Amino acid sequence: MRVHKPAPIESSPLRADEVPVPEPGPGELRLKVTACGICRTDLHVIEGELPFGGKPVTPGHQVVGVVDELGAGNENAGFMKGDRVGVAWLRETCGTCRYCRSNRENLCEKSRFTGYHHDGGFAEYATVPAAFAYHIPDAFLDAEATPLLCAGIIGYRALKRSNLAPGQKLGIFGFGSSAHITTQIARYRNCEVYVATRGEKHRAFARELGAAWVGDAYDTFPVKVDSAIVFAPAGELVPAALRAVDKGGTVALAGIYMTDIPPMSYEPHLFYEKNLRSVTANTREDGRELLAIAAEIPIHPTVTTFPLTQANEALQKLKQDGLNGTGVLLP
Repeated sequence: MRVHKPAPIESSPLRADEVPVPEPGPGELRLKVTACGICRTDLHVIEGELPFGGKPVTPGHQVVGVVDELGAGNENAGFMKGDRVGVAWLRETCGTCRYCRSNRENLCEKSRFTGYHHDGGFAEYATVPAAFAYHIPDAFLDAEATPLLCAGIIGYRALKRSNLAPGQKLGIFGFGSSAHITTQIARYRNCEVYVATRGEKHRAFARELGAAWVGDAYDTFPVKVDSAIVFAPAGELVPAALRAVDKGGTVALAGIYMTDIPPMSYEPHLFYEKNLRSVTANTREDGRELLAIAAEIPIHPTVTTFPLTQANEALQKLKQDGLNGTGVLLP
């Protein structure tokens, strides 16, 4: 299912194309895809909120599959035919710039991404550099594992960026795929979770996962929180999140895209040493850490499956906040 020209998802811009099975290049693995999660970043690619590269692309960057072919040079890569492998958003970095050399490869200016610069997992086959592939823990079924590969990894990085310590209070704005995984990690660490989100369906889901308090998107938390994460791509929530954190608190912005942030005032929003931090992609270490933690807890991702050919319909539901957890496409 490919996008040839960006357009609103309501117009069903993804098209079913027959293309040759990709051949893995040197250092790459080819996967027979078994499941691929959908994500708001896919919407940003399809609808043109991220700059379009000008040629058809296959979205999808939460990919699980089985290795069926190894490119040259993979003798010591740690993967074999038949291995179950995951593919995430970060697909390639230069490895030599100052960011790569200082454990900040997510900031590499030559980064390339799955389902954006390279064809992704809305397909029957996909390739990935072995150095950027992940072993999937046995604790998860294929469909269950898909949201861990973006929603999980980004939520985990946002949690780290929020400076939340075990036992503290976390505020969450927006409750979709990433938030439902992050909540489980925070609860595992004995943190209280306060959720502001639109839609009673999402609020009920947050309660099921153990949130201490749940309200509408613009409701005020009953207590000050130590940290907050804004998952919704709505810039107008940033001032609300900064008001919600206590002195010295940190707000992490988890999205790759966000609408404009409105003007703010110094004293209520940023004074008292409050911190505002963005999240940009992830490092491979984030991915490995998240998968290990998810298996240890274990996290139980909630998924709704769709046939690959219904990718447009699945993404329409995502845009309309019609899914609990993560939508997953099955070839």
